[in-house]
Amino acid sequence: MNSGRTKMFLNIEIPGKTIKYSFQKFCNMKKTVLYFILFLAFLGPIFVYGQQPEIRKIWDKAPHNAFTDLIRYKSHFYCTFREGESHVPHDTTENGTIRIIRSKNGNEWNSMAFLTSDKYDLRDPKLSITPDNKLMVLMGGSHYRKGENLEKLSHVAFSGNGSDFTQSRPVAIEESVRTQHDWIWRTTWRKNTGYAVVYQTRLPDDTWQTRLLKTKDGISYQHVCELDVGSKPNEATIRFDGEQMFVLVRRANGANGMLGKSQPPYQDWTWHELEFRLGGPNFIFLPDDKLCIGSRHYKDSGAQTALFVTDRQGNLKQTIDLPSGGDTSYPGMLIFNNKLWVSYYSSHEEKTAIYLAKVRMNNLVE
Repeated sequence: MNSGRTKMFLNIEIPGKTIKYSFQKFCNMKKTVLYFILFLAFLGPIFVYGQQPEIRKIWDKAPHNAFTDLIRYKSHFYCTFREGESHVPHDTTENGTIRIIRSKNGNEWNSMAFLTSDKYDLRDPKLSITPDNKLMVLMGGSHYRKGENLEKLSHVAFSGNGSDFTQSRPVAIEESVRTQHDWIWRTTWRKNTGYAVVYQTRLPDDTWQTRLLKTKDGISYQHVCELDVGSKPNEATIRFDGEQMFVLVRRANGANGMLGKSQPPYQDWTWHELEFRLGGPNFIFLPDDKLCIGSRHYKDSGAQTALFVTDRQGNLKQTIDLPSGGDTSYPGMLIFNNKLWVSYYSSHEEKTAIYLAKVRMNNLVE
C-alpha cells in the first residue's frame, strides 16, 4: 500500500560516479560510514587527483634560511641553501654560509656539508653533476664592509661521493671580460661542457651586462658571447633541449623576464619577453612543448613562490601559487616518480625557512 509520502533522494557526486541514497537511509547510516562518504564527496578528488601540492618544511635551524636548489645524485635528494642572520649581511661578521642536506625519501633530511668563507658572504648555491660524476656546488660570493658590497666573485666546491665536499674556492673568469662584480648564477652541463651566465654590475653609466660563459671543469670559465636583453639583466638559468639552449633571465627595475633560445655555437639568439617578472628564476621542460618556470609571483597582496606553466615562447598558460609569502622564492626543481619536486624558501610562517613541495605532473600538463 502506498503511504502517499514522496521519497527523497540524495545524490553524492564523486569523479566518474554518482551515488544515490534515500534520505532516510542516508540519515540512518552509522557516523563512520557517513564521514567516509563525505570524505569521498568533498575531499577525495583532491587526494586522488593531486589537486593540491604536498608541502613539507624541511629546514629552519638558522635565523634566516634562503635561496635553494635541489638535485638527485647517487639515489638521494640533495638540497642546498644559504644560512645567515638576515637577507643581506652588513659586514664579514654576518657572512652567510652554505648548507647542503640529503634525504633518501624527501621526508627526513641530514646535513652533509657546511661551506664558509672568512671574506665572502656565500649565497644562491646551485647544484649540478659534472661530466666526471661529481656533485658541484656553485655559489655567489660577495664582500661586504659597513653595508657596502665591495666585490662579487663566485665560488665552487665539489664532492665525489655526496658526503665529503671540498672547501669552497673562487672561480676564474677569462681576463678579457672579468670585472670586480661578477656573479655566475648557475652552471648547466651539456656533454663535456658546462655553460653559465655571468651578470656584471657597477659598469660605466650604471649599466649591467650578462655574458654566456663555458667551462670544462667548473672552475675556469671562458667567454662565449654577450646576451643583450636590456633593463639590468641578472639572475639566469640555462637548460638544454637536445642541442638547443634555452636561457631564462631576470631583469631589474620591475621589467618582465626574458626567455631566449639559440642553436650551437650559441652566438645568435631569439628572445621573448614574458608576461611576468622573475625573482630567483628556474625552469624545467614539460611534455607537449611546455615549460614550468619556478620563480617569485609579484602580486598586489604580496609576493609568493609560484609555478608558471608556459609554452616554448613563454606565453603563460597556468599559474600555481605555493604556500608562501614575504621573503620568498628561489626554487630548486626536478621531476621524480611522476611528480615535480620544488624546494623554496618562505617567511609566511614568521621564520624564514626551507620548504619542499611535490606537485603531480598531471596538474601541470593538462
